[in-house]
Amino acid sequence: MKRIQSACICQTLHFQLKEELGHAGAVRQVQEEVAQYKRTLERNHTRCRIVGETPQDDGSIVLQVIKQYNGAPVGSYLD
Repeated sequence: MKRIQSACICQTLHFQLKEELGHAGAVRQVQEEVAQYKRTLERNHTRCRIVGETPQDDGSIVLQVIKQYNGAPVGSYLD
């Protein structure tokens, strides 16, 4: 018999600009989308650690997150 002792998922999310918006509006929308994603993690009480948030030359943002997977124990992943 096996049991999961700890589990996390590592995600790299690329928040891309929407082409139909002007550049400044698209950059602002991406920043708002990243902020909303972070608020959703907090609101859902998802245990997580943001490893990196990298703005790209075009104004998009790459977010690297380690977060709890399906409610499994996280062990030392988030230390």
